[in-house]
Amino acid sequence: MNYRHAFHAGNFADVFKHVCAQTILAALNRKSTPYCYFETHAGAGSYNLGHRQARMTAENESGIQQLASYPGNMPDQILQYLNAVHTHNVGTTAIHRYPGSPWLAAHSLRASDRMVLCELEAKTCGELKRLFHADHRVQVHHRDGYAALQALLPLQERRGWVLIDPPYEAQKQEFSLIQSALSNALKRWPQGIYAVWYPIKLYRDLLPFQRWLARCGATSVLIAELQVRPANSPLRMNGCGMAILNPPWKLDAELQSTLPVLATCLGQNTPGTSRLEWLLHERALS
Repeated sequence: MNYRHAFHAGNFADVFKHVCAQTILAALNRKSTPYCYFETHAGAGSYNLGHRQARMTAENESGIQQLASYPGNMPDQILQYLNAVHTHNVGTTAIHRYPGSPWLAAHSLRASDRMVLCELEAKTCGELKRLFHADHRVQVHHRDGYAALQALLPLQERRGWVLIDPPYEAQKQEFSLIQSALSNALKRWPQGIYAVWYPIKLYRDLLPFQRWLARCGATSVLIAELQVRPANSPLRMNGCGMAILNPPWKLDAELQSTLPVLATCLGQNTPGTSRLEWLLHERALS
């Protein structure tokens, strides 16, 4: 899957990923101790939904636009995410720009917290640097994110989390890269929180990765998934998930109230489905 994010900004996968991310950040913010947010595949940080690339797919219409117009009640986690998206579109009630993970994280970080962003593509990295040029909390690295984990961990902060959100250009082979990177990262920084976003096409292709997660060496592993179509087509992304290693305390309870609402709102043609399951559950971190 060649996933160029400018074509897909604001789609259902972004909504799912960013609601999960905002929930993790909110959990970290409940303690006063500073933390670090580390992203291996940061992207541009902000996307124009009126750009030709976004208009070609119009995926934001069945993602963020659909969620923003949903008439039902929503849990606080989704409302906070929507407030952040609208803040990114200051001066208008419409959503013309979509914030990427780095912008949303920066919006949640406090003055004492820090952010490390890695982006390998030169043009995209330049956009990311311009976006955060005045933010002293943010370090942008033009480098491979997997290699950066090896070089930069452990982080100086005792607390923090790593988001691994690759484009999956290597398709199934990407999971081997993730496993290798996580194995090394957990040895270097075992108390860190790690979140891995992944696409869902044929579900059987995920099973080897999930079996590995159950024995990866983390203290706990929580799986959150959203499917907007039945998982039986190898030609398109029918859903997505996030594997969260060493999740914050009570994250499962917060996602339990959030994921069914996303499934109801974002299901395409038929109601969507969600899944929340512990692959490994000893104790949660905060």
